[in-house]
Amino acid sequence: MSKAKALEKLLEKEVLPELNDYIDDLFEIIASKKETPEIKEELQNIQEMKSDFLAMLNEAQNGELDEEECEEIISDIEDMRQE
Repeated sequence: MSKAKALEKLLEKEVLPELNDYIDDLFEIIASKKETPEIKEELQNIQEMKSDFLAMLNEAQNGELDEEECEEIISDIEDMRQE
C-alpha cells in the first residue's frame, strides 16, 4: 500500500472519527452549561485541527503529497496520538 493510501486510511478510519467524538464530547459539556473558557478554546483548537486534517486528506486523495511527505505526516500523527 502506498504511503498516500495509508495516510488516507489513517485519517478516514481513525483520526477524523476520534476528533469527531471529542468534538461531540466538548459540545455536550457546553450544552450542559458547564463549559469554561478553556473548554471553548479547546473546542476551537480541535475544530481547527480537524480542518487541517481534512485538508491533508484532500491533498493525499488528489496526489498532492509525495510518499515522503505522507510518511512524515503518518509519523507525526502517531507521535501525537501517543502523547
